Amino acid sequence: MTEETPGFEEKPDVPSGATPDDAEPKAAASSEETAAPAGDANETAGLVAQLDQSRKALDERTADLQRLQAEFQNYRRRVERDRIAVKEIAVANLLTELLPVLDDIGRAREHGELVGGFKSVAESLETVAAKMGLQQFGKEGEPFDPTIHEALMHSYAPDVTETTCVAILQPGYRIGERTIRPARVAVAEPQPGAQTVKAEEQQGEAAAEDSATKDNGGPEEG
Repeated sequence: MTEETPGFEEKPDVPSGATPDDAEPKAAASSEETAAPAGDANETAGLVAQLDQSRKALDERTADLQRLQAEFQNYRRRVERDRIAVKEIAVANLLTELLPVLDDIGRAREHGELVGGFKSVAESLETVAAKMGLQQFGKEGEPFDPTIHEALMHSYAPDVTETTCVAILQPGYRIGERTIRPARVAVAEPQPGAQTVKAEEQQGEAAAEDSATKDNGGPEEG
């Protein structure tokens, strides 16, 4: 038998260069490694939440920007529309003031007084007015339209079938679709009963043609 030396106990084998105290840090490191994945998962979840918030904020800012852009485009269109309207009103006011001058030029032309230097000035003024969009309208023989004609004289005529402009007392003027002065005209209407007489005459002529056709034996049959 082997005798045990008094005062000494058997110790577990320890690797060379290591002390028994090294076992405890290894156990602590193992527990830290086990807790590390849980910490990473929490950090990832937090980053995802921040990313979602950032995306939401970006979407809201994008919507705000799009709304502001649409409002700006509408504002630009309103400004452009108002600018055009103001320009048209200014041009219309200017040309309206020139209408009496154009009427005088027209009367001078009718009386053969538009000659010499006055003729050149008058034609230049008419050319400038036309370039600014002024258009003259109103002709004899056209049907009367109360939206563009102003009747100053009225009469009856046997050779008209509807209310007709028989004389242009003052021409009308428009700018584009806007009438700045109606044409002042003399109108003539069909004589009372003229339509009835004409209708009776047409009926008589038709009856005479039918009678002549019957007397001739009617139309030949093929």
